[in-house]
Amino acid sequence: MRNCKKAEIICTKIQYKEATFLEKFQIRLHLILCRTCKGFVKKNSKFTSLCDQANLKTLPVEEKEKMKRILAERQ
Repeated sequence: MRNCKKAEIICTKIQYKEATFLEKFQIRLHLILCRTCKGFVKKNSKFTSLCDQANLKTLPVEEKEKMKRILAERQ
């Protein structure tokens, strides 16, 4: 793995179950060598589990579009 930024992206993809087998393998190798990313993964996983426990939901696409229209009208 070339850098930590790529590791961050893969970590996020793993959380949303969008990572490929190769990406999962790459992140495991990277985490063996990089303490910083290891800490990031741990904190990010904890954050995700707290969000799940709080039963947080995102807005439906329709609501997001409505908000975008309202904001665009105000500018």
